[in-house]
Order: sequence, then C-alpha cells, then structure tokens
Amino acid sequence: MRYMDWMKTQSRQENVIYLALWGMLFAAPVLSMYIRTVNNSFLTFNWTEILLIWTLFAVYLVIFLIHNFLLAPMLIYGRKRMLYTTLMVAIFTCFITYQCTHRPTPRRFGPPPMDMRMRMHNHHRPPRDFKMPHQVPAVFIGQHDIVAVVILVLMFGMNIGIKLFFKNRNDQKKLESLQKKTLEQQLEYLKYQINPHFFMNTLNNIHALVDIDPEKAKDTILELSKMMRFILYEGDKSGVPLSREFDFIRHYVALMQLRYTDKVDIRTDLPNEAPDKTVPPLMLISFIENAFKHGISYQHQSYVHIKIAISDEMSQQLIFTCSNSKAEKPNEEKGGVGLSNVKQRLRLLYDNNYSLKIQNQPDSYNVELIIPLT
Repeated sequence: MRYMDWMKTQSRQENVIYLALWGMLFAAPVLSMYIRTVNNSFLTFNWTEILLIWTLFAVYLVIFLIHNFLLAPMLIYGRKRMLYTTLMVAIFTCFITYQCTHRPTPRRFGPPPMDMRMRMHNHHRPPRDFKMPHQVPAVFIGQHDIVAVVILVLMFGMNIGIKLFFKNRNDQKKLESLQKKTLEQQLEYLKYQINPHFFMNTLNNIHALVDIDPEKAKDTILELSKMMRFILYEGDKSGVPLSREFDFIRHYVALMQLRYTDKVDIRTDLPNEAPDKTVPPLMLISFIENAFKHGISYQHQSYVHIKIAISDEMSQQLIFTCSNSKAEKPNEEKGGVGLSNVKQRLRLLYDNNYSLKIQNQPDSYNVELIIPLT
C-alpha cells in the first residue's frame, strides 16, 4: 500500500471512531428511556425529553466539529499555538455565555399560592414577625455551567489525544517509508560498487593468463561470460534462487582454477540440490574473492576451502564457511571495497538476524557466515 493510500485509510479510521462515539452518545438517551418504560408500566416513551437531551448534545457536536476540522489541525499539524489558544478562549467565552443565558430558569421564591393564602386567612393569621421570603437573584455561573465546561474540556482533550495518536502512527509510517527508500538506495549503491570491483579483478586474472596460457585465457573468457550473464539478469534483484548463486560460485572457482597451479588446494563443497529459497546476489562471492586475492602464494603450498550447507531446522539457514592460507607477502592491490560493502549489506538487510565470524590468524583466514533463507 502506498503512503498516500495509507494516510487516507488512517483518516477514515479516525472518522469512524468519532462517528461511533457520537452515535453511542446520542443512542444513550433512547436506550435509557426504553429501559425505564420496560421496567415501569406507568411510564410512556417520551420523545420530547429525548429531543431536549439531543438538543443539548447538538451544541457539543457543533463545537466538536469546529475543533476537530479547524482548530485541532491548526495546533497539531500547523503548530499555531497562539492562534489556537486565542480561538479556544473565544469558544469558551461564547459557550459559557450561551450556557448562562439558556440554562433552565431557577425556582424563585414569591408570594404563597392563592390556596395557601386562603387557608392562612381562614384558619389563622401569620405571626407578626412573619416576613415573606424575598426573590433570590440567580448566580451568573452555577454548578450546571461548571459541569458543562468540564465536559467541553474533556471532549477537546479526547479529540486532541486521538489526533495525536493517528499523527504518531502517520509519522512512524512516513519514517519507515523513508528508511525503506534510503535502504534501497544504499543497497543499489553497494551493488554498483561490487560489480565493477569484481570485474576489475577478473579482468586482471584474464590479462595474466593471456601471455602464460592463451587456451586457458579463452576458457576464462567463457567462464566470465557466464558470470556476466548472471550479473546482468540477476544482479539487480533483491534475491536470487540459491541454485543460481551456487552456479555463479562454481563458475568463479573454475575460473580461478584455470589460473593457479596444482600447488593451490582449491576445494568446494556445495549442495547438489538447493531448496526453493533466495539469497541476496553477490553476497558470498566477496568472501571467496578475498580468499583468492590474499591467500594464494606462488612459492609455497596454499589452499582455499569453500563450503556451503543448509540447516535442517524449521527456519532454514545458509551456513557459509571459507578458509584460506595467508601468503607471506599479502597482495597490496588497492581495493577491499567488496568485503567492506558486503558487511554493510548484511547489516542493512538482516539487521541483527545474522552471524558473521572472522578469524584472522597468523597463517590462515577463516570466515563463517550464517544468514536466514527466505
């Protein structure tokens, strides 16, 4: 799902939450009236009372809509705190004024009713010190108004809380999208670095064979064409079948064997049948290339041993080991791009879900890599 489509889905989910909350609020008086009429046969279903309650709720609903679609986005997305505060003060002022002018008229004390006065006149006169109660003036802000303001504050807090929740989810999704794009760009950059680096070393090998053994040079060019076909059609993919990766390693080792004499002990142990899994292309070849580059001696016996195994566990893993001897005079050729890049690719692709152990001993260099198969 694209980021914009995901944003629209989040907006719809937020509106559904508001619709459900307000729907339950408006349904509560109807449900309450229904329960009262069922439990008391003397009561009848009074729609007038329900409409009166709905009228009070409608005031809150209008204010909520103004806050949800105009004021809250101004605070959360626009960060216009001063303007938001000013408008909120205006809304509270208007709301309190409305509450005080439209609240139910309090009961006022006045002269006794006519029948009471008649009884007082016929039976006995009031005491001389009896005084009729005076009318009590209504206070400007009463308990009902304070409760209404508290409800309004809680409603605004709920609205801001829900919007902050969805904003946090949107920000997290946007960050993940940006990180994914950055990861893809980094991986593409690393692969574009590995390919020229690999071909540079291979062409150097062919150049060395041209004068030594032209026939072997021809075979080397044939092996190189097979590897170029793999890189051309498979190298730009995020994952290639294991069988293709194994064939590529075999071609590379065959190319190396054409160059070196029998003094170099080259062994490969690859599975004959590969499971239907994928592996990042050119992930393993950098370690093998490094073994041939720095582990071969033309004067003394040297070796390169390569082994790949597939674990039999439920979540299959690829276990790659590569061991090589160390030449007395290590190859001083500039480079090292392939090995450093493959380490960075491992971190980007697998995070901490892989194991890489390198033992750099005085007379040998050993690599063990374990990665999950997908």
